[in-house]
Amino acid sequence: QVQLVESGGGLVQPGGSLRLSCAVSGFMFTFSWNTMHWYRQTPGKEREWVATINSAGDDTNYANSVKDRFTISRDNAQNTLYLQMNRLKPEDTAVYYCHAWPDYWGQGTHVTVSS
Repeated sequence: QVQLVESGGGLVQPGGSLRLSCAVSGFMFTFSWNTMHWYRQTPGKEREWVATINSAGDDTNYANSVKDRFTISRDNAQNTLYLQMNRLKPEDTAVYYCHAWPDYWGQGTHVTVSS
């Protein structure tokens, strides 16, 4: 069984920062072999892709809405995925999920950006 557990969400003022983590475990899943993703979702909307990092951690891609503000990274020794979020905006408010192919998802962590 594969488990993805997100943490690090919370309430932050506009312009602030948060760092999300996703701890991955599972007998049949080798974290360091897998490309990992962050998604987010707000009520009434479809889940939105945020960022992707390859298995080695040397190739990343971002949605235009977060480019130059968010940074995805990983620690393969710790089986952990990260999302550093800077200059947060109210429109970044969402539940953030980490994801691995084919259909592994965490439970999500809430991020609220509000003054």
